[in-house]
Amino acid sequence: MGRGMRAGRKPRTGGAGGGRKAQMQQMQQLQAVQAQMEQMQAELEEKEIEASAGGGVVTAKVNGKKELVSLTIDRDVVDPEDVETLQDLVIAAVNEGMRQIDELSSSEYSKITGGLGIPGL
Repeated sequence: MGRGMRAGRKPRTGGAGGGRKAQMQQMQQLQAVQAQMEQMQAELEEKEIEASAGGGVVTAKVNGKKELVSLTIDRDVVDPEDVETLQDLVIAAVNEGMRQIDELSSSEYSKITGGLGIPGL
């Protein structure tokens, strides 16, 4: 056996510290991405999307927190004999606003993650 060698041990190649350094760099990159995502989330929460239904007779405004912040209903669409249509228009406008917020969030997240497909985002 060679000098300093023991049975069952592999010789050092000098690269053992390189793996640790790469892990540290990855950790720093992940922390940077996390900080970017937190900043982007805060910015998204401030945004508002306006969506309408029925040719604009019902308009819903939704913020980035997925909260309905305003709802506008044209007087001409209010018919006491046809409440169901008004209800459907309100639901359609709110759902469209939520869909648009989801689309905006997804688009912004993919800019940061580079389309990595991180679960839950």
